[in-house]
Amino acid sequence: MKLELISFALCPYVQRSVITLLHKQVRFQVTYIDLAHKPDWFLALSPTGKVPALRVNDETALFESAVINEYIDETTLPRLHPEDPLERARHRAWIEYGAALLAEQFAMMTAQSEEGLAAIEARFFTNLARLEGVVATPFFRGRRFSLVDAAYAPLFMRLEILHAWRPMPRWDELAKLRAWSRALMELPAVRDSVPADFREQFRMYLRDKGSVLVK
Repeated sequence: MKLELISFALCPYVQRSVITLLHKQVRFQVTYIDLAHKPDWFLALSPTGKVPALRVNDETALFESAVINEYIDETTLPRLHPEDPLERARHRAWIEYGAALLAEQFAMMTAQSEEGLAAIEARFFTNLARLEGVVATPFFRGRRFSLVDAAYAPLFMRLEILHAWRPMPRWDELAKLRAWSRALMELPAVRDSVPADFREQFRMYLRDKGSVLVK
């Protein structure tokens, strides 16, 4: 099976799929595109115009990171999704919740005023805190890594970087989520899912967006 992942280096949704591929030790190649100038061939693959897209055997294309990850999980062992249908549905629900949190995090990261940042940050952490009573540690379901972990690792990676640059007291208050985050950041599949100069690229990206967080 030949897999080609269409990517933008800083995209957290792409990173979800990279983590899954690396964790399962699946061979794949990456093709980077400029999201400001999307090539026509990419738009033909991804009707939403978003990354990631996964081209399988140079023919069929998949889009949306959650769908791509489920395909990878269904075609390679061991399975990361639970066998029980109800528990599997529960995991899918929290993956969707994580996608919404990533959107809120992006709004927080690109806020251009202290007032705007405060409002978005309050909403983000209120929604993030709902996970504190749900997660087992060290990973979402305890000792076993799952697709939920792959979905949340990009969010936590960015949050840890932002927290190092500008401490966020509410992040310190979420003890179970911090423990989950630390466990994920120690995994080779998470560490290797971004470029070596990710922090600097990330800072420059936020600076170009006018983010108050990096002023």
